[in-house]
Parts: sequence; structure tokens; C-alpha cells
Amino acid sequence: MYIMSGLDSLIAKSLDSTIKENLGKKTLQKVEDRLFEKYGINLTQAIGDFTKLDTVLREFFGEGAEGLERQFLENVVTLEESKTQDINWVAIEDPSLAKLILESFGDEDKKNILNVVLGESRIISEILEIAKIPQTSGYRKVNALIDNGLLAVNGYVTTHDGKKVSKYKSIFENVTINIEKNKVVVKVLLAKESIEKSSVIQVVQCR
Repeated sequence: MYIMSGLDSLIAKSLDSTIKENLGKKTLQKVEDRLFEKYGINLTQAIGDFTKLDTVLREFFGEGAEGLERQFLENVVTLEESKTQDINWVAIEDPSLAKLILESFGDEDKKNILNVVLGESRIISEILEIAKIPQTSGYRKVNALIDNGLLAVNGYVTTHDGKKVSKYKSIFENVTINIEKNKVVVKVLLAKESIEKSSVIQVVQCR
């Protein structure tokens, strides 16, 4: 099973929507049928393993697939040119995605959870202990952050009874929120590893 990276998980729903809007019903159906025939996966799963979607789109559009993919991605996020290769600022273009990030940072517990794993990966019980959040509500909020792609698996620890427990880390190093021309602009600073692990970014931006 292909495990979606944190960044791909974060942008998957928005990317799924923009692809469906832009391809049109008939073409979308053909693409989805071919994905299933060739790989046994649907469109959402193909976003997590973008090389497969790229292969199918090229069958239909040839080299034109590159322009399409860039358009899809730019409807969701845009990568800003970086003076250093180690860090990358990404502007969030999709309003629903910007709202998700704003709401997560607007929730005091979620904000504390994300701050605890900025630059350092930890297991969930340790995150909640440091953030001083009760286990029951804490686990629910951590799982919501994982589902939304704001927290990503980054290594494991082995417990004394031999079980592997996942460690989690924020995919962001920093977040800025500005008001420009009456519009809320959300930008996130991604660690180099978040870019490298993103199958979408690697296919679309790093050809």
C-alpha cells in the first residue's frame, strides 16, 4: 500500500476537486476507468502516488499533461522561488485549504500540538504530555491533524514489548497569515523533506 506523504495528504482533497472540475465529466470518467484498469486505484489514491496519475494523463494528453498538472497544482498551492534549496515557502491558493490551516492554528490545543512537533518528531503520548492536553480529546485532535495532512509520520520507536510506535512531526516549519487586498493570504514554510517526500511536487515541479 502506498502511504501518502504529509504534504500530499494536506492537498489531496483540494487537488481532487480541482482535477474533477477541470477535466469535465467524460474525460474524468475515462481517466478514472484507466487508473482502475491499469493500477486498480481511484483518482484520490492516484494523487498520493502521482507518477501513476501522470502516466495515465500522458496517455490521453501526451506532453500537454505537464501543463494540465501544473494548472491543477497552482489552483491549490504555489511554490515560491527559494534562495536556498533547504526551505520552501508555499502560498495556499485554495480557500478551503487556507480555512483548514487557519482553523487548526485557531484551535489552542491543535496549535500547541503543532508547536511541540515543530522540527522534532515525537510519539503521540509524548506530544500530549508536553502540550498538557488530556489524552481523550488530545488523541482526537492529533488524529484530525494527521487526517488533514498537518502532521506526518517521521520515524518510529520500538517499545519495551517490541511494538513499533509512529513518531509524528509537523510538515510546516512556519506559517504566516497576512491580509492583502481584503484577502487572507496563508503561506507555509515547508521543510526540505516535505518537498522531497511529496509525489505531487516531485512530478509537477521537479521534472
